[in-house]
Amino acid sequence: MTTLLSFTPHPHFLAFSAVQRRHQPPTTTTLKKPKTNENVRFLCSPYQRVSRFVVPCGVSAIAEDLVYNAGATVGVLGGAYALVFAFDDLTKREILHQSLSRKLVHILSGLLFLVSWPIFSNSNEARYFAAFVPLVNCLRLLVNGLSLVSDKGLVKSVTREGDPRELLRGPLYYVMILMLSALVFWRESPVGVVSLAMMCGGDGVADIIGRRYGSIKIPYNDKKSWAGSISMLVIGFLVSLGMLYYYSILGHVQLEWVSTVPRVAFVAFVATVVESLPITQIVDDNISVPLVTMALASFIFQH
Repeated sequence: MTTLLSFTPHPHFLAFSAVQRRHQPPTTTTLKKPKTNENVRFLCSPYQRVSRFVVPCGVSAIAEDLVYNAGATVGVLGGAYALVFAFDDLTKREILHQSLSRKLVHILSGLLFLVSWPIFSNSNEARYFAAFVPLVNCLRLLVNGLSLVSDKGLVKSVTREGDPRELLRGPLYYVMILMLSALVFWRESPVGVVSLAMMCGGDGVADIIGRRYGSIKIPYNDKKSWAGSISMLVIGFLVSLGMLYYYSILGHVQLEWVSTVPRVAFVAFVATVVESLPITQIVDDNISVPLVTMALASFIFQH
């Protein structure tokens, strides 16, 4: 007779029996690896799982780079507006004279723009985001210079006589050179760095020193002084070296300083001579100085 104590159930009737656990293989999910060349090494997995979607790694990296550069652009653009606003406010309060305020904006806006380049990413497209900053200022100068809109603060802070049409000359050329330097030379070349240093630092300081201490004029140009030209040579040379050192320690340029210093000195000298010539009525200093500097620096830094 079979009793309850002697009854042995079949293993399939016990869903959680030791037999079942021992003989049933564990459930696993096998992910197929994408077929790639063995020599290729991915910086991250070729596919990243995000929620229920599969996003290629490259697309994610590009999107992240765009967002980062867009944020850097907004930050630099905000800084540029803040700089002009600050000096406009100082001019309104009569803390700074209009001519001094205008030259300080000339000096600082370009140099701070140059200093801001390393903020952007290392992608090839980063230079276009940086160039967007002077492009916005270029459009701003155009609409105000053509009297399509009226921004009295802008006109007062960057013009000599308070005439909006002045915005279409020196200030417009200035931001166009900033754009050109970012797009053509960018961080990898000392040419753009030296050109902006001479235009912003050298030429800007020359005007301030020349107005204050320029009693002794240059023989061939009674509108330029020895004090202004010497200050342009010295300050332009020092600012150029300082900016090149800044970019070298960040790893953007590699320079042999023994040969770089005399080259920069020669470029600064030629730029100073060009700035002193009586051609301002024909060619603005914001065009002649940086373009000559670019041409000369491009030649001597390649030899």
